[in-house]
Amino acid sequence: MALPSVGRSLGSPFIELQSVDSTNNYALAQIHANLAQPGACYFAHEQTAGKGQRGKSWATEKDANIIMTVVLKPGFLQLFQQFQLSTCVAVAIYELLHKYAGPSITIKWPNDLFWKDYKIAGILIENVIAKQSKGAANWDWAVIGIGVNINQMEFPAAIKKARSLKQITGNEFDTVALAKELCESLERTYKKLAHSGFEPIHNEYNTRLYKKNEIVKFKRRNRVFNATIKSVNERGQLIVEHGIEDKFEFGEVDWVL
Repeated sequence: MALPSVGRSLGSPFIELQSVDSTNNYALAQIHANLAQPGACYFAHEQTAGKGQRGKSWATEKDANIIMTVVLKPGFLQLFQQFQLSTCVAVAIYELLHKYAGPSITIKWPNDLFWKDYKIAGILIENVIAKQSKGAANWDWAVIGIGVNINQMEFPAAIKKARSLKQITGNEFDTVALAKELCESLERTYKKLAHSGFEPIHNEYNTRLYKKNEIVKFKRRNRVFNATIKSVNERGQLIVEHGIEDKFEFGEVDWVL
């Protein structure tokens, strides 16, 4: 079945790249050159300058992991609903990893996947905005970068809290086959979002939330405090309790793990 407003399955075409600086950069260049097709997946065997959230880098070993970007035209969503797409992607990755790594997989707010207390996957969504004739902004393209640690057995010293699927299971995986399976998982959650609305996806995200109902240490500016994680609301704000109920935007607090 075709994707909403796409006319083909997500991950079609599936384009393998031997080496790029960043799959998101490559995808953005394809969009700006009018060469991108909605639903296309760009998979890299090697990424030399991967990007993470808030200007961080994403280090990855050649031919060992899933490094990919999917491009979509999310016509049924507005710009203020960006968290809905991020949630959709996180749940799709969760479903794939849960299948192979079991119940210790969780979704860490706002968009990382953890196995126990170790990061196994991350998401970086960049947007292409088009101005409409009346000056309003239109969400033209979503550029969904996904990195998943698959077969890598050693990580840089600076990345102390990372694990791969192979480290967890002891098994070697075909990264291309898993990337295509992830495209299928993302297609399912994206269709669910389009046809059933945000509530089912949002509920699943909160059900799988990392450290839910546990006390966690956070840092806000120069203050460190403990708070109990309750949920993430529809706007993407983290809801915590520390004497009072409080809510935080992405980037407003840092985890102290």
